[in-house]
Amino acid sequence: MAPHLLLVLRILFFLTGVSDTQSVSTVSHVSVKQGGSITIPCLHNQSYRNHVKYWCRGYNWFGCSTVVRTDYPKTSGKTSISDDINQRVFTVTMTRLSPSDSDYYWCIVERKSKADDGVRLQISVTPGTPELYVDQQQMTGVVGGSVTVLCYYSSQGSTGGWCRMGGSRVAVGHSRVLDGTFVKLVQEESRTTNGYVLMVTMSGLMMENTGWYWCEKGDIQMPVHITVNQPTTTQSTTTTTQASSTHQASLTSAESNTSPPTVSPSVTNRDNVVTNENTDEKHQSWLEFLFIPLSLLVVLIAVTLVTLKMLRKHKDKKAKDQPANTTVQSSDSEQNITYSTVSHTRGTAQQIPLPDDAVTYSTVVTKNKTQPNAAEPDDVVYSTVAQHQR
Repeated sequence: MAPHLLLVLRILFFLTGVSDTQSVSTVSHVSVKQGGSITIPCLHNQSYRNHVKYWCRGYNWFGCSTVVRTDYPKTSGKTSISDDINQRVFTVTMTRLSPSDSDYYWCIVERKSKADDGVRLQISVTPGTPELYVDQQQMTGVVGGSVTVLCYYSSQGSTGGWCRMGGSRVAVGHSRVLDGTFVKLVQEESRTTNGYVLMVTMSGLMMENTGWYWCEKGDIQMPVHITVNQPTTTQSTTTTTQASSTHQASLTSAESNTSPPTVSPSVTNRDNVVTNENTDEKHQSWLEFLFIPLSLLVVLIAVTLVTLKMLRKHKDKKAKDQPANTTVQSSDSEQNITYSTVSHTRGTAQQIPLPDDAVTYSTVVTKNKTQPNAAEPDDVVYSTVAQHQR
């Protein structure tokens, strides 16, 4: 294509304020508090990764003035530019904003053989409370965890939402999966401000969720960058990264912020999480330490009880099987026994004398039952005593 024709086309594109491809995208309108800072992300196609990008101020592309470029100058006054070719995003940061900075700006990609490609946005700087703002534009989470972004706005008005830059959108009051992550939006009246707050919660984070997003309310957006890291020993996958919920803190931060926003993790209760994890590990180690001796003690008691029971059964069985002691002291043979007749007479009755040859005198020995095996004298005569009735 002839150089003069390219020049004519470029002039036409400049006059109309659009390019021939529209491969660059960004927010359309942001509201910033006076004295605060803002970072604007500009997303571009993969084919532009090695191109020069620049930030231009002015309503029309043809008449805009270049402020900063990714080659030179990268910094000019309160404005700086950086290019992340891997994420296909170049960002522009403006600090210490004043009402005079309110204007239209352009994200532009320079092309040598074609007209430059870019997109326009509006920045409004207000002395009061911005129409839509967040406490911080940089948020951090861990894989498997969750992150919560609080977007504040002055009036309920039009419907709000949450978008990923160059991706899908989730409306207020809805929940859906966005790029593999569950996103839930809840809108409620703020207890600390006179307006409302949009609570955006992203759970089940993945590394792929790293990137730029924005809250929107009507035609105003506020970009937020979320960085997802791998969990470490000092981070829990269930840790929620959350912005502050107080309006006063956000206003103080906006007023005192005189430097570009940097990526700063806002992990809530990290120390508590670590302390709880250490406490749980100590409790677990104590339980493991006590488990083995307690188990051995229980087994020992069980074995002892079983052994005692078996010994008792064995003793009872032995006592039952043993024959009773029925040994009777053997007596003398029949021929050594002399039978005698003994008669009892009452003391008051008259005794009838018997002849001496009719009486046999015997010695009677009473055996002691407790000593059945006692030795017996040789001169003992055993007799049978019979009692006669009168």
